[in-house]
Amino acid sequence: MTNGSDSSFLYGANIRANGIRQHYLRYGGSGRPVVIVPGITSPAVTWGFVAERFGRGFDTYVLDIRGRGLSEASDCLDYGLDAMAADVAAFAVALGLEDYALVGHSMGARIGLRAVSRHGATPGCLAMVDPPVSGPGRRPYPAQLPWYVDSIRLMAQGADLEAMRPFCPTWTDGQLRLRAEWLHTCDERAIVTAYDGFSTDDIHVDLPRIPCPALLIAAGRGDVILPEEEAEIRALNPAIGLVRVENAGHMIPWDDEEGFYRAFGDFLGKLV
Repeated sequence: MTNGSDSSFLYGANIRANGIRQHYLRYGGSGRPVVIVPGITSPAVTWGFVAERFGRGFDTYVLDIRGRGLSEASDCLDYGLDAMAADVAAFAVALGLEDYALVGHSMGARIGLRAVSRHGATPGCLAMVDPPVSGPGRRPYPAQLPWYVDSIRLMAQGADLEAMRPFCPTWTDGQLRLRAEWLHTCDERAIVTAYDGFSTDDIHVDLPRIPCPALLIAAGRGDVILPEEEAEIRALNPAIGLVRVENAGHMIPWDDEEGFYRAFGDFLGKLV
């Protein structure tokens, strides 16, 4: 996140929606509203570089999911998929967003899918970026829980980017530094609950119930969505568009930022 003269960053703010404090960052301020919902351990600020680009053409909001970043966290909160999906639907209503685009990455894509299929979210379109397709009776999500929990605990103790490097060896120093700074804001209870949900929540039943244009962006070098799983998604909802970013792993904009933007084409409107 930057605030220079060439930056599209406007401000960070809080709003009460779905009964909790939700924190977000806003970029651009004009054009079609776009709501970005990050993944399981990605506070909003870590998506700032993407929001800067989106902010050139769109009124962009990046959400801190409950239990992460500066949004509400406590041992009393429900950290399940349905609660997070209800948050997103309520967030858009609270801000009065119309014809907005909903863009979710990884867990955020599952949240967006559940929000439109069961919680009354009404975006003009939905982009799902490399969502975990694990669930009951399916292969497990390929990342292991200790990868998340161990790194969170290290950062909570005050570790620096060098301690983060073994977890994300291909990332730049700047990317590692930002993750090291903010990872401690991810509540371990929220992460464990969400991770467990990857194996217990059935998102495939939601796929035929998407009421708006939808796009699936998959990582070409990742193992989150296999070709046969793509085929199943197509069979469940043939209207879903599919684009692969061939040179990227699961963290697509970190691996191939320009390829990530190209993958959208004109799906959101004109992306500068």
